Amino acid sequence: MKQYIKKLGNCLCVLLLGGIPVFFVWMFLLLYGVPLYVSYAVTFLGLAGLLALCFGIFLEPRGKKAVKLVYLGLCVAAVAYVGHGIWRDHIPTMDDRLQMLWQYQPNSPDTKAVRLNEEPTLKLDNSPLLPSMDGATALYPVYAAFAQAVYPDREYPLYEDYDVGTVACTNTVGAYQRLINREVDVIFAAAPSQAQMDDAKAAGMELHMTPIGREAFVFFVNSRNPVENLTLEQVKGIYSGKITNWNEVGGKNQSIRAFQRAENSGSQSALQRLMGDTPIVEPEREDVVADMGGIISQVASYRNYKNAIGFSFRYYSTQMVANNQIRLLSLDGVPPTTETILDGSYPISSAFYAVTASPIGQPAPESRNPQLAALLEWILSPQGQWIIEETGYVGLNP
Repeated sequence: MKQYIKKLGNCLCVLLLGGIPVFFVWMFLLLYGVPLYVSYAVTFLGLAGLLALCFGIFLEPRGKKAVKLVYLGLCVAAVAYVGHGIWRDHIPTMDDRLQMLWQYQPNSPDTKAVRLNEEPTLKLDNSPLLPSMDGATALYPVYAAFAQAVYPDREYPLYEDYDVGTVACTNTVGAYQRLINREVDVIFAAAPSQAQMDDAKAAGMELHMTPIGREAFVFFVNSRNPVENLTLEQVKGIYSGKITNWNEVGGKNQSIRAFQRAENSGSQSALQRLMGDTPIVEPEREDVVADMGGIISQVASYRNYKNAIGFSFRYYSTQMVANNQIRLLSLDGVPPTTETILDGSYPISSAFYAVTASPIGQPAPESRNPQLAALLEWILSPQGQWIIEETGYVGLNP
């Protein structure tokens, strides 16, 4: 009995003295941005090694040999797991967040933002009334070009502190929230989701939407997927979970991985409007490292597997993301082109907006801010519409 208690004490010492380093290694890997699959594998092997040592304390030599073989098998499995993670990370991804937004910053050297080829018909001054902008990621190149044309001639850093006349990009969700909180004067985005309209109402704010251009909502697949066209009913079937294999829509015998976007993002809101009362299947999720090394679960970004399908807006998927490994699908036999958006034959095209907000019952802020009113009027002028079209979108009056 005394020998058993001694072995148990040794086992507890191994777990305690070994567990602390394993924990710190785990935290170090998380804080320094090492991929989660590496962190999981290293931590798992560390804990498994401690358990193997504990078993070794109690077992006879033959049993110890068996434990070693099991641990060796676990090492092989961990290496395979890491290898799968490396392979997965090399599959091209696409989401609604462009990593190179800084290339479109107004007036910055070699900016990609469109420049007018003539003097602007409007020039705003650097006064306290100069509107601050925010908006959707995919529309940043458009409104950055607006600022470049008519705002005072200076640089507008993408992430500068919020102040008069800033030109920021916090994406659709953040932009609507900032507009509702009265932290920004105008945002550029797709129509708000029902949740965003409810948030505005709860905050006592009313949204005012000025259509400034049109865009197509598109679906895309891996370029090796033989499917080139879907009907709207098939799209609804896929995203409601009724259609689960590509062979049901003319493709190969492969299960469908239908990626979605984060709630209240512009493209997810567009999907919800398309689906109407049809319930949407639960989206694929993934674990990611959050601030201070914490782990959160979030909607997985589109990953270009052979059997994947995703969605976005046409400009983002064709211009902002240089990825020739995806193919845009035709819907009801109509491809998403400038011509089909203009003539209305592409079934899912809609306006995008310059959105302002005011307390419920009060006039729109542009009625009190002449610079904001002039900006909105200029965006609808031939010069503003030219910028929209040159950027790659479709103007209201081409």
